[in-house]
Amino acid sequence: MSEEILINVTPQETRIAMMENGVVQELQIERSSSLGLVGNIYRGVVCRVLPGMQSAFVEIGLQRAAFLHAGDVLECSLGEGNRPIESVLREGQPVMVQIIKEPIGTKGARLTTQVSIAGRFLVYLPQQDHIGVSQRIEDEAERELLRARLIGLLPAEREGGYIIRTMSENASDEELLADVDYLNKTWAHIQTKSKEAPDRSLVFQDLNLAMRVLRDVLCAETERVRIDSSETYQKLVEFANLYAITALEKLVHYQGERPLFDMYSVEQEIEKAMSRKVELKSGGYLIFDQTEALTTVDVNTGSFVSGKNLSDTIFKTNLEAAQCIARQLRLRNLGGIIIIDFIDMDEDTQRSAVLEELQKAVARDRARTGINGFTPLGLVEMTRKRTRESLAHILCEPCSTCKGRGELKTAQTVCYEILRELLREARQFNAKELRVLAAPKVIDMLLEEESQSLANLSDFIGKPISLQAETSYSQESFDIILM
Repeated sequence: MSEEILINVTPQETRIAMMENGVVQELQIERSSSLGLVGNIYRGVVCRVLPGMQSAFVEIGLQRAAFLHAGDVLECSLGEGNRPIESVLREGQPVMVQIIKEPIGTKGARLTTQVSIAGRFLVYLPQQDHIGVSQRIEDEAERELLRARLIGLLPAEREGGYIIRTMSENASDEELLADVDYLNKTWAHIQTKSKEAPDRSLVFQDLNLAMRVLRDVLCAETERVRIDSSETYQKLVEFANLYAITALEKLVHYQGERPLFDMYSVEQEIEKAMSRKVELKSGGYLIFDQTEALTTVDVNTGSFVSGKNLSDTIFKTNLEAAQCIARQLRLRNLGGIIIIDFIDMDEDTQRSAVLEELQKAVARDRARTGINGFTPLGLVEMTRKRTRESLAHILCEPCSTCKGRGELKTAQTVCYEILRELLREARQFNAKELRVLAAPKVIDMLLEEESQSLANLSDFIGKPISLQAETSYSQESFDIILM
């Protein structure tokens, strides 16, 4: 499987597209006006402790106070048993914290006091002492081998613990030791700065998006990293020389006449990812609906009728949908609870095959996912870890007309609202004339289909009613002026 990473840079934003076999699988966007916060370390101040929720709110200088749960407070888990958060934290107490989850919607950032610093091959845990291995390395013998190898490289009286990342499988001893040295120096810098920094201030900022991709995403399967900015290309070359020498030969400065994302049809895929409906190659389609609590995906056969029989058509549509859903979850960065309504299948073997296809398709997802299988109602429940806003929330905002409903009142509904409001105004005020200002489509309906209703109302209130079309009005907007 050929993998490529495309990096598009402008002064306003950096966009990253992860490609597999020429198809976009994942998108990340970071804007200069709102840089990513996960991994940043702050000197915060506890502003509120909630014993009933075993949590606290901490001010770190952002717009909203950040959330800290007792499970993420190192001192609460030390010793035997769990200490209550109120015995560890108090209001007004300064505390060094790290963001582990971006602010999403109306929720503030989520914090931890258990600091971790990511390198290319290792994650340093300065306040702990164990050596862990990434859960993505599933072979137990290989896990033990990597653990023993790192312990052999570290000094006997080391400080802190480490998590071995998947990229360390192909790393040399020199690369691992260089990573250890970089992480120790970074922690020493953080400790020094945290003593000098004022309350509610940033102590350590993680790498920018382009460098994080080089550190966290680039792997042996990645063939090329194409960058369309000469300045960013030079910075990544310098970064690779210091921390990721194996990535150096994969970096390519794209200088083509066509924009990089146009060349690889990424702009087209971004537009599709904004759509509620996703067409399948077979003729079927998916409907995505994102709510505050969960995301639902509805699978439909559409015009697909090429199966041997109805059961076969449904089965093939569901198999294709399983692959497409996994890709769309990554592309749109949808997280939390996800409910998939596959087309009903009668045979257990077909349900098992669709479930297996979905599990295989999400296996390459870097976000942690869990699939619970089919419910008695035939729905598939799954979860996907959410650490940042979805693509739609980054690029879009709720419609100012429908306020996020996704639907508009019909012109007829608005006409009836206007008639009721005219009656209300006539009873309350003694005006000579009432003038209605509304969208052209609404005015047309009042002049045509509802003209008799308007005339009857005018006779009933004993006042003339005039109409005025306003092209700037949305379909739901109207005003009544007393003349």
